[in-house]
Amino acid sequence: MLEIGPGLLLGEDEIEVQGIRAQGAGGQNVNKVSSAVHLRFDIRASSLPAAVKHRLLALGDRRINRQGVLVIKAQSERTRARNLSDARARLAALIRSAATVPRRRIPTRPTRAAQRRRLEAKTHRARIKALRRSPRE
Repeated sequence: MLEIGPGLLLGEDEIEVQGIRAQGAGGQNVNKVSSAVHLRFDIRASSLPAAVKHRLLALGDRRINRQGVLVIKAQSERTRARNLSDARARLAALIRSAATVPRRRIPTRPTRAAQRRRLEAKTHRARIKALRRSPRE
């Protein structure tokens, strides 16, 4: 079980892990060992609440494909176990961020004094620019 937050758990059967070879420079061992990890998580088929699924799909993250599958690639560590724990932590952090309900924005209006200051600044700037013009215009 992967614990995301209070009351939010993911089963191991919902996460698909595949070992792949890491990119970049390496020694003689790099072509033989699959230390990097591809973690796949199907958002639509998961046991997450509908609101969390909707917010995850609406993120616009490039790691989420059209089918609603989140793919996390972890290759920064040297061992597969550490890359797997890194990928699981990143998945948990992403779901945790989508689980928090965003606060509703309360629209505000500028004060009358702020509006007056803005208009005075615009008039002042227009006067300065008018003085830069040639007298023939």
